[in-house]
Amino acid sequence: MKLVLATSNKGKVREIKALCQDYEVVPYVELMEEFDIVEDADSFKDNALIKARAVYNALGDDDVIVIADDSGISVNVLDGEPGIYSARYGGEDATDKENLHKLIEDIKKKGVSSSPAHYTAAIAIVTKGIERTVHGWMYGTALTETKGEGGFGYDPMFVPSGYDKTLGELSDEIKKKLSHRSKALSLATKIIKTL
Repeated sequence: MKLVLATSNKGKVREIKALCQDYEVVPYVELMEEFDIVEDADSFKDNALIKARAVYNALGDDDVIVIADDSGISVNVLDGEPGIYSARYGGEDATDKENLHKLIEDIKKKGVSSSPAHYTAAIAIVTKGIERTVHGWMYGTALTETKGEGGFGYDPMFVPSGYDKTLGELSDEIKKKLSHRSKALSLATKIIKTL
């Protein structure tokens, strides 16, 4: 069964492919020209649905299952920011590094060196006549420094609960067990098996 990912983010594609090895996983940009999808909802769930619907409709193929992820980090000392704006926290065209450094600076401005934080992942599944969503969470601490070269996005500044290393320092195997995305994908694959 072919799963089409409604993303061109290489980090997400790599992670989702590793977690869905029982399926043929293809980013939509391998099937069509990349296009802009306006994510203007106010929740991870609704933004994931917007992406999945847009790609499903653009493909025009009833025999595919499109999955879309919308995820981000929420930091307690920043009243939950950046949340749904995690991918563009440093500006509309900001890189992962720019987003990361803006978040670190904003936490420092609060006069602290760390804060409780959590990641949220919402995954939308869209296929002919069916739409479903699932969520996964990972709790821990956001630091005002980076440690490690692994992962992507905010990984080098996030220490998961129960660990003393950042996601940028932990092995892929450990991250796979902890990840908000892997928790959501585990639920998503249960739904996909019923389709």
